[in-house]
Amino acid sequence: MYTHAGTEGRNVCVFETYFSLHFSPFSAQTCSVPPPTHAPSMLPFMAAPGQFGAEVREEGLKVWRVEKMKAVLLDPSEVGAFYNGDSYLVLENRGQLGADLHMWIGEQSSRDEQVACAMLATQLDNFLSGDPVQHRHVQGYETPEFMALFPRGVSYKTGGVDSGFRRTQGSGTVQRLYQIKGKRNIRAREVELSWSSFNKGDCFILDLGEIIVSWIGSQANMFEKQKVREIASLIRDTERHGKAKIVDSNEGEEPEEMLKVLGKMPQLAESTPEEDSKADASNSASFYKVSDATGSMTMTKVSEKSPFAKDLLVRDDCFILDNGANGKIFVWKGKGANAEEKQSALKMADNFIEQMKYPRKTQVEILPQGKETIIFKQFFKNWN
Repeated sequence: MYTHAGTEGRNVCVFETYFSLHFSPFSAQTCSVPPPTHAPSMLPFMAAPGQFGAEVREEGLKVWRVEKMKAVLLDPSEVGAFYNGDSYLVLENRGQLGADLHMWIGEQSSRDEQVACAMLATQLDNFLSGDPVQHRHVQGYETPEFMALFPRGVSYKTGGVDSGFRRTQGSGTVQRLYQIKGKRNIRAREVELSWSSFNKGDCFILDLGEIIVSWIGSQANMFEKQKVREIASLIRDTERHGKAKIVDSNEGEEPEEMLKVLGKMPQLAESTPEEDSKADASNSASFYKVSDATGSMTMTKVSEKSPFAKDLLVRDDCFILDNGANGKIFVWKGKGANAEEKQSALKMADNFIEQMKYPRKTQVEILPQGKETIIFKQFFKNWN
């Protein structure tokens, strides 16, 4: 078992100074943050020589553990085992299909390890020209997308290194399951690819790449039935460029493609109206613009009720979509946003979570313009 050694005061001081200069907290309404007076030259955002090389541009899954402010690549035999005292970077590079960069934070990881993980994620993101969609997970609250990266499963181990301060998918393989739930604020969320995620009262979308199965439970309400077709069409038109086939299915009439992936359908759970009401409350969202055009970081609430107009996403700024009631914060980075705004994306989310008093387990997703996910797009009107 590993135990955490005391951190060197100099390293902690450098990190705390760096973050206090660049990422001072701001409130959830229009407000400003004093601009940095200077930035320590010893902490550039570009990847240090030898830290990340051309191999990260190769397709496949790579996992690094943060060890004394460095990213140490794990041997394939170690992938999927996480120490609760450490932080990790997980890169799934799918080539032309894009990349996802995950930060995994152990429940016992120290503050300096988390800071180092965030900085290394920024370096790796810059090395890949800012293209990856970034995600942050706290131990025990990972998304189904993250869990699916490890076909042998994920295991937690006690301990960690001393601190210095989906299943792997091929280029054409997609297997995702979305649950459609609610009555007024109807939303899709990705769930585990299993019959255990299903119930009679909701609708589901099984995305298999070339085939998209739109499944309607026998007790689903009319609003969910309408939304499931909208989301299926959105996936077809924006993710598959109109080339995928949508297969409509009602409970008890499952197509062969669905049964091949999920197996024989068991007895499904019933549903209650109260569940839809709870879903409506958690599906609410509000929208904020973040900018430092005036010389200091400011955040302004743009809209407090979804669906939002897509033209609110201005390419010269960054935005926060607050779905904290459902445990998630999105940061959208416009292509024209300046480097300071883009590099501050994760800290923007952290400060927002703190100001809103959301739990530490709140998930963060950072989306470069043009790399928006279906879960993000559904909060906007007429995205096509």
